Amino acid sequence: MIKKTIFLLLFPSLLFAQQKDTTAIRYSTIITASEMSKNLHVLASDEYEGRETGKKGQKMAAEYLSNQFKSFGIPPYKENTYYQTYPLNMILPVPADVMINEKKYIGNKDYYNFPGITEQTILTSKVLFLGYGIQDDNYNDYKGVDVSGKTIMILSGEPYGADGNSLITKNKDASQWTTRQRNKSEKAKDAGAAAILIVVEDVQKGIADNKHRLESSSLKLELSRKEAPVIYISKEMANSILKKTTTEKIITKISKSGKPLKIKAKSNLVIDVKNNVQKIEAENVLGFVEGTDLKEEIIVITAHYDHLGKEGDVVYNGADDDGSGTVAVINLAQAFAKAKKEGRGPRRSMLFMPVSGEEKGLLGSAYYTENPVYPLKNTVCDLNIDMIGRLDENHEKNSNYLYLIGSDKLSSQLHNVSEQANKTYTNIELDYTFNDEKDKNRFYYRSDHYNFAKKGIPVIFYFNGVHADYHKETDEVQKIDFNKMEKITRLVFFTAWELANRDERIVVDSNKK
Repeated sequence: MIKKTIFLLLFPSLLFAQQKDTTAIRYSTIITASEMSKNLHVLASDEYEGRETGKKGQKMAAEYLSNQFKSFGIPPYKENTYYQTYPLNMILPVPADVMINEKKYIGNKDYYNFPGITEQTILTSKVLFLGYGIQDDNYNDYKGVDVSGKTIMILSGEPYGADGNSLITKNKDASQWTTRQRNKSEKAKDAGAAAILIVVEDVQKGIADNKHRLESSSLKLELSRKEAPVIYISKEMANSILKKTTTEKIITKISKSGKPLKIKAKSNLVIDVKNNVQKIEAENVLGFVEGTDLKEEIIVITAHYDHLGKEGDVVYNGADDDGSGTVAVINLAQAFAKAKKEGRGPRRSMLFMPVSGEEKGLLGSAYYTENPVYPLKNTVCDLNIDMIGRLDENHEKNSNYLYLIGSDKLSSQLHNVSEQANKTYTNIELDYTFNDEKDKNRFYYRSDHYNFAKKGIPVIFYFNGVHADYHKETDEVQKIDFNKMEKITRLVFFTAWELANRDERIVVDSNKK
C-alpha cells in the first residue's frame, strides 16, 4: 500500500496523460467524414479551376474559406477581412536565349527551361562537365568539388554499375528518382554554381512530359535574389560544348568504371534570361480563435489550399493535394470555434490558416513568417496538414497509418504530446520513415511547416505519402478515403487541444535540423 501511494505521488502526470479528456472528446465529434466530404466536393470541383495561386479559382477558394470561418462565428482578424494579401511577381513562360560557339539554339525545341529563372546574362568560355554529378555516399552532394561561380554540365539519370543495374531507376522508385534529379540542380545551386546545364536523353520527350509546367507562369515573392539558371539541353548541344569527345563515349566510360568524371571544356557559351513580369496578389486566409488566460500564445494550424490550376479543359483539382488538408483545417476551426462559443474554448489562441502559393515554392507561408500577423515569439508551434486522404504504395492494404515528419526536430515535448494524444485517443500507426534526415525525398523541406521551422518554431507535418495521382488531373474526390481523414484530423485536434490547454508552453529543446 505504501509503495502504491508513493507511485501515485511521484507520477501524477503519467496517470493524467492516460485519462481521456471528456471535453476534448465531445468537441472532436464535430470533426466528421461527412463534413469534410461536403467541403471537399466544393473546393475540388471543376468550378474552382484547380485553385492556382493568383488565378480565379484560388480567389474563389479564399472566399469560400472565409465564409466558412464567418459561419462558425470566427470574426475577421482585422478591418473586416480574413485575408493576408501578399504581392507576387508572375513571370510568364519565356525561354532563355542560349548560344554555343556562336550558334544560336531554339528554346522549347533544342532545349528547355522552366519559368522563374532570375533575369541575368552569363558569358563563359569554360564549362565544367561532371558526368552524372559528383556524389557522396548518399548520391546527393558535390562535396570535394569546387563548383562555386562555375557553369557546370551534368547528365540526367543515373550511372550504371558493373552489374548493369542503375543505382535508382524510374520503374523501381519513381518518387526517389524524381527527387534525385531535382537534388542534382538544387545541390549545385547550394554549392554556388553560376549556371547548370542538364543533358537529357530526349529533349522532345522532356518538353512533352513537362508541357504544363513549361507553359505555366512562375511566381516569386521578390526578384532581388539571384539564382543559377537551370537549362535542360540535348546531347547535340552537349557535344558542341565538349568538342573533342561526345556524351555517348563519356557515358560508356563512366559505366565501365563506375566513377565520377570531371572534364573542363572550353567553349563560348551565352545564356541570356529576359523575363516578362506581371504584378499580382494572392491571399492567405486567417481564422483566429482567441484563447483565455494564455491568449497571447498561439497554436498555428496550416494547410495549403492552392493547387496546379488547369491546362486547357483539363483541371487539376488536387483533392488530396491539398484539398484534404484544407477541409481538415476548416473542420478543426469549426470544432474549436464551437468550444469557444459554449464557454469551453482553448486557453491559448488558435490560428487556422489555409495558405496559398505552396505549389509555387511555399510562398504564402514564407510571406507570413516574414510578415507575421501575430508575433512569431508567441507562436508555440505549427501543425501542418498536407495530403491525408489517400494511401501510398507501402500501405495499400492498411489505411490506419500516417507519416509524421518533424515532430521531434525542435521540441521533444511536442513529439511526446503527439505520441500521447495518439495512444490515448486514435491509435493510428505513426510512420516516421520520412522523418529521417537521410531520406532522399526530403519531405521535411517541401511543405509549409518548413518556413516556421526555419524560424525556430516547432512543427509537425501530417502526410499520407505520394501516390499514382500525385500532381495529376486524376487526383479527384471520388478517390478520397474520408474515414481515414476523419481519424487523422481528430488526432490533430487532440494534439492541438493538449498544446492549447496545458499549463506550460512546450519548449524548444533540440535542433535536429
